[in-house]
Amino acid sequence: MSTENKNETPAGGTKPASKQRGPRRAPRAPKAAPKAAAPQQEAQASRPPKGAARSGKPADKAVLSLPNPNTNGAPAAPKPARGRNSRQKKASATPVRLTFLGGLNEIGKNITLFEYGDDAFLIDCGMAFPDDEMLGVDIVLPDFTYVEKNKDRIKGVVITHGHEDHIGALPYLLKQVNLPVYGAKLTLALVDSKLKEHGLSGKVKLNVVEPGSVVQFGKVSVEFIPVNHSIPDAMALGIKTPIGYVVHTGDFKIDCTPIMGPMIDLARFGALGTEGVLALLADSTNAERPGFTPSERVVGESFANLFKKAENKRIIIATFSSNLHRIQQIMDAAVKDGRKVAVSGRSMINFVTIATELGYLHVPDGVLIDIDLINRYPKDKMTIITTGSQGEPMSALTRMAYSEHRKVEVGPDDYIIISATPIPGNEKTVGKVVNELMKRGCDVVYEKMYDVHVSGHACQEELKIIHGLTRPKFFIPVHGEQKHLHKHANLAKSMGMPPQNVLITDIGKVVEITPDKMEVTGAVPAGRVMVDGLGIGDVGSIVLRDRKHLAEDGLIVVVATIDASTGQVVSGPDIVSRGFVYVRESEKLIDDARVAARAVLEDCLRTHAYDWTTMKTRVRDELSRMLFQKTKRSPMILPIIMDI
Repeated sequence: MSTENKNETPAGGTKPASKQRGPRRAPRAPKAAPKAAAPQQEAQASRPPKGAARSGKPADKAVLSLPNPNTNGAPAAPKPARGRNSRQKKASATPVRLTFLGGLNEIGKNITLFEYGDDAFLIDCGMAFPDDEMLGVDIVLPDFTYVEKNKDRIKGVVITHGHEDHIGALPYLLKQVNLPVYGAKLTLALVDSKLKEHGLSGKVKLNVVEPGSVVQFGKVSVEFIPVNHSIPDAMALGIKTPIGYVVHTGDFKIDCTPIMGPMIDLARFGALGTEGVLALLADSTNAERPGFTPSERVVGESFANLFKKAENKRIIIATFSSNLHRIQQIMDAAVKDGRKVAVSGRSMINFVTIATELGYLHVPDGVLIDIDLINRYPKDKMTIITTGSQGEPMSALTRMAYSEHRKVEVGPDDYIIISATPIPGNEKTVGKVVNELMKRGCDVVYEKMYDVHVSGHACQEELKIIHGLTRPKFFIPVHGEQKHLHKHANLAKSMGMPPQNVLITDIGKVVEITPDKMEVTGAVPAGRVMVDGLGIGDVGSIVLRDRKHLAEDGLIVVVATIDASTGQVVSGPDIVSRGFVYVRESEKLIDDARVAARAVLEDCLRTHAYDWTTMKTRVRDELSRMLFQKTKRSPMILPIIMDI
């Protein structure tokens, strides 16, 4: 992991301050007003940062610089009506191009290519989990075809935070295209952990950025703005181009009492709005929910009450492994109650280890113990933090529920808290786990029984605040399904944005933005690349269709041997059923299928139709017709014909 030189000249230094008086002289020299409106902007476009000059790097390479915290990386700006418009007209020939490769009309798989002229970089690179129809698929990746074609222009990957839907696909991309990665300390530590699993550790340049830092990509600079989320070190992006700012919120909420780190930097969002925001891309996950998202501290208060209620029992809490705020509050409650803490589940152990080493989790010595040692302590002095809040089949909590966990046996002495809301589609699996736990006599707290979970995403009133502060000319809702995007778009319109300035788009679309208009100008290859085991992209729609067909209707195998020289069926046809009918109870049906298949083969041989494709097709069609007529089911039929 490499960190850029922090001694470089701050992007928000004091040199341009004298030029800020330029607009006051505008009545005497109106032609010079555009130059005076953004002196720092022009300076950055015309000369490389000092750090790059000392290192001998060309100006168009990504360079990290730190802004003055008192100026938030930008000089005082004139009124938007004058300064913004004049700057935009000057450079309107070059649009901002946004290519959405994921994260629209879906949950997860967030990745966007940002381009201004020849300067390009990626925002996030996430994965998605398979839906119910993706049988056997492990994870879903974005299609990197367009990225690979333009790899020579792309200067890096900017990561907003460390959740799987924003970093999970990075190793698969970096195997194909080696790009520098920029993100906060915890974010890149999680990225590095994933790179180690894929044998890429040390082969990728990881650049740690601090809140307020600026990364330069040619004429474009990216400022990292701290926001609140369910994981520390979450950042929004203030992307400065010669035609105006583009603000990307990343995943965020407004939490005035965060567990870790500072409150979201609303002042910086307001300052960007004053300077003039050309376009806003904002998180739409909770756009359907009215009001405000509660503070994470609400959960901490609930934990304190639940620990008192479970004073004579072992407490097991399932939550997202990445929610370090939640884990810290569980630790605090356990310490206050005089309990030891153990963690279970691979991802939970990984997150807790990394966060503790980096100082994000604060646990007193002697509190955290190995899962192998839990039986050495009374149950009422133990707390276990585990994965499995979504009922995942192989998660630790699910294995506990079905008595398959090698180290934890649950029963009447256990008080289990599921500190998460089921992701849409997971309700049934979570319900099954809850039922199994209750069968074993456990007390189970789940969903809305208590305030044991709050979202990490902004609700409607918080979204309105960001819209009101940034005052964008154009708006694109991102990170959500179609219903979320529509709701967010309508919210923006309700705040006075012209409908023509709000755009709901889709993955694969290319959006160009100029000071005058925003429009979809094209499309690129985009979609889903499925990972099954070690196979990447070898499972497509046809394979999934076949798997679904097999799962729903079963398989019939027809095996026959023919002698092409004599035109006779030498052996068979034999019928093998798998997942269709039980042969011993359906002998008449199997015999009818055998007779029908033999008749088709003999007819083919009699007419000298020795082409195997023709023979297989005719056998398949005839058996399909006959079996559907008799059973109203359509199994997959696989003819195997051998020639001697």
